[in-house]
Formats: sequence, structure tokens, C-alpha cells
Amino acid sequence: MPLDKSEIKQLLDRLIFELTDPNDWVQDVWGLSPLMGESAARLFEVYEALVDCCPPEQLESLWERLYAESQAANAHQN
Repeated sequence: MPLDKSEIKQLLDRLIFELTDPNDWVQDVWGLSPLMGESAARLFEVYEALVDCCPPEQLESLWERLYAESQAANAHQN
């Protein structure tokens, strides 16, 4: 059964930001460097816009690919 968009967004958020809330991530980056924080904020805005406009099937496919890549990278590290 396909996942709905909110479930896929949660999975992508966890994959990208791990245990950090995305807004907290932006603030953390901003605290390290305002210039980088501004870029992080724009990046997060674009990410959210893409999630909003992409069909759930494409988002799920993207998540599956990114998840598989992250698992492969983790396997190489161990």
C-alpha cells in the first residue's frame, strides 16, 4: 500500500535531519554561521516546496532510493 505524503515527508525528514527537528537544524546552522544559516533556511524552504508539489509516488520512490543509498553507505562504514 502506498504511503501518503505526510508519512513520506516524515521518513524524508528522519533520513535527512536524523533526530533533529528540521527547524532546529536551520537554527543550529544559523547559530554557527548566519550566512550558512540563511542558505540552510532557503534549502529547507525549497525542500518543503518540493515535497508539497511532488506526487506521493515520486516522493516514495525518492525516499526508497535515498534510504537504500544511506544503508549502503552505512554498510561500507562498518
